[in-house]
Amino acid sequence: MKKRYSEEQIIGFLNEASSGTPVKELCRKHGFSDASFYKWRAKYGGMDVSDAKRLKQLESENAKLKRMLAEAMLDKDALQVALSRKQ
Repeated sequence: MKKRYSEEQIIGFLNEASSGTPVKELCRKHGFSDASFYKWRAKYGGMDVSDAKRLKQLESENAKLKRMLAEAMLDKDALQVALSRKQ
């Protein structure tokens, strides 16, 4: 599923809300739910665009490392099974 809004846009929405625009009006104007707004505020609140880009990069790197760890664990398990059958 492709995201509809970029980090830059989301931070812009959050800044618009912090400058006094009511959340309901902001949501209606830009076409997203207030639940999305509050989720974004929890994740990106207080960040600027460079912080959000760094967060996205770190999340991507973390996912890659988790996949690599899972593959290594599967390899280890396969080797243990193969070794136990030899004995």
